[in-house]
Amino acid sequence: MSSNKDLPTYDDENESKFMRKAKESPFVPIGMAGCAAVVAFGLWRLKSRGDTKMSVHLIHMRVGAQGFIVGAMTLGVIYSMYKQYLAPTDPGEDSK
Repeated sequence: MSSNKDLPTYDDENESKFMRKAKESPFVPIGMAGCAAVVAFGLWRLKSRGDTKMSVHLIHMRVGAQGFIVGAMTLGVIYSMYKQYLAPTDPGEDSK
C-alpha cells in the first residue's frame, strides 16, 4: 500500500506559484479571462442568432476568442520588451 507521502499536495505552494507567474506575465490571466468572456458572450448570443447558421456563429465566436488571446499575447510581449529594454533601471542593480 502507498502512503500519503506519495500523493502530491495542493497547498499554498501551488497558489503562490500561480500568483508569482501571474505577476511576472500579467497578460496571460487577462487573456484567459477574456477568452472565457468571449465564449460566454457567444453562448449567450446563441439564443438570438436569428437566421445565422450555427457553424457561422461558432466560427465568429472562435475568431473573437482567438483575437482576444493574440491581442493579450502581443501586449504581453510589448510589456516584457518595455521592461527589459526601455524601463529605467537602478544603476545599483548592474553592479551586483
